[in-house]
Amino acid sequence: MLQIITQIGSYSLTVTEQNDKLFRFAPLSSYTFKERISIRAADAAFYLCIRLLGMSTRFEVRGIENLQAIETAGKLPIYCFWHDRILLGTWFFRNRGIVVLTSQSFDGEYIARFIQRFGYGAIRGSSSRGGARALVEMIKSMRRGHPMAFPVDGPRGPRYVAKPGPLILAKKSGNPLMPFVFEPKRFWTVNSWDKMQIPRPFGKALLTIGKPIYVGRDLDDAGLEAKRKEFQNSLDDLVLEARNWREGKDDL
Repeated sequence: MLQIITQIGSYSLTVTEQNDKLFRFAPLSSYTFKERISIRAADAAFYLCIRLLGMSTRFEVRGIENLQAIETAGKLPIYCFWHDRILLGTWFFRNRGIVVLTSQSFDGEYIARFIQRFGYGAIRGSSSRGGARALVEMIKSMRRGHPMAFPVDGPRGPRYVAKPGPLILAKKSGNPLMPFVFEPKRFWTVNSWDKMQIPRPFGKALLTIGKPIYVGRDLDDAGLEAKRKEFQNSLDDLVLEARNWREGKDDL
């Protein structure tokens, strides 16, 4: 298992990526002095929290062959996960040149900054603000060789309902969706729309990776909705498998 984790975390940014604006902090000149201080403080706090939690967690991995199948096919994964499992995912898949969509907002700015500290790129946009431009940027980014990542029920829910954005990117780019779920053995739950999981330090966590889902370029709206349901079912099944692991029901 340690060998698997080392392989997954062994990616390092190239010189080109280091010079890519997606991997650099954006200027804060449009924010007030107080907002700039708040953004930097939140950035540092989240970075430190995730780093400490990640370093103290022991991971078990299932389905690594599904990620390897994508790489063997010469494709890039579109990492897809539920918003409430974002903390461990940020740590585990760090420094792999993955690009993430973040909102064009105050919250989106400090989120972009702390994920960039973990080696992610950030594209600003959302379904309501800058969505079309963000999709174009994501396609360009994948053409330059960067995987993408989506919290597929974010940024505001409904919880555990897969949105169509990742499927549109998969259709346009030709790269597959790669659903996955993290499940800590012990965690706290935040009183938020997504019921965010905060893993307790020095615990165990399971990563389950689902089979890649390809979305044909010629699919019409009905076909795209059928794929969305397949995608939804895959994530639901992964959550159930992970919950059974946490509750010790694997062999029942």
